[in-house]
Amino acid sequence: MSQKEKSHKRKKRVLVLVHSDLIPPADISKEDKKKDDFEFKPWITEYNVISTLKEIGHEVNIVGVYSDLMPLREAIEEFRPHVVFNLLEEFDGKVLFDQNVVSYLELLKVKYTGANPRGLMIARDKALAKKLLSYHRIKTPGFQVFTSRSKAKVTKISKKLKYPLIVKCLYQDASLGISSASIVKTPEKAIERIIYLMDKYEEDVIIEEFIEGREFFVGVMGAKRLKVLPILELAFNNIDNPLAKLYSEKAKWSLKYRQDKGIETGKAKITKELEDKIIKICKRTYRVLELTGYARIDLRVCPEGIPYIIEANPNPNVATKDEFAMAAKLAGMDYKKLINELIK
Repeated sequence: MSQKEKSHKRKKRVLVLVHSDLIPPADISKEDKKKDDFEFKPWITEYNVISTLKEIGHEVNIVGVYSDLMPLREAIEEFRPHVVFNLLEEFDGKVLFDQNVVSYLELLKVKYTGANPRGLMIARDKALAKKLLSYHRIKTPGFQVFTSRSKAKVTKISKKLKYPLIVKCLYQDASLGISSASIVKTPEKAIERIIYLMDKYEEDVIIEEFIEGREFFVGVMGAKRLKVLPILELAFNNIDNPLAKLYSEKAKWSLKYRQDKGIETGKAKITKELEDKIIKICKRTYRVLELTGYARIDLRVCPEGIPYIIEANPNPNVATKDEFAMAAKLAGMDYKKLINELIK
């Protein structure tokens, strides 16, 4: 078989599924790409994936979805994709509904990237995930859940929880709603923050014990045979207060804030013993939560050397500068190879 025939055989029709508001502009100039804030555009993951698929030589089509599945159905019928690259993180404004879109793809017998519906359902619900992890004796911070429909009953914080606590939305990801005010030291401050998040996001809230220590990100790929990517550590070089070492919304999305606080992500410098311990617990977490495709496990290691799973993120961002792609590069996978690996 000639090289040209091999290349043609490897070429796929890839339908990229995105939120309707995150379709990248068609007229991005070279000057725009050189700007410091380009990597912080809300559609940067979509842009990186789409442009890379095209560079590799795949035939690419894009479909934007918000609250109607008909555009997806029509795109599948017209384009007949070999695989759907799933970059959708919500449906009709609800994070928990993304599992239903993947279920729809399964009903249509269309291959897709990323997590299966069951894994999405379990991992997106932080409380459910933590209950499963605790049942399997995997360390995770103690927690309590408050439902938005019972806001009037937000009066008591469990006495079993040890302060400081961190207050977060139960289903949101990408550090949404997390700031310095999320760390609370008293029941009064906890209740105040819980009600604030309920009012702002109209969502249930979870509070959990804040684990002081080092923060790590671990990428995991696969289904039965798992591949664990090199462990990354989040460093807060210009922050001394351990309670301020928080991967907040600003720390994740503001370039200026990251530069001012010396926030960097790089390969973890840890002992072989701790590395083995982290890899083992992340593999167990991935399997317990029934994840497939790819995920990023976030964890903290306390000063005593005990890893605590903070959360598992199915279908994490895979932009070129995001943690998952960084870890893949350290594993010897350049960005094109990573994207090709995800659509296999």
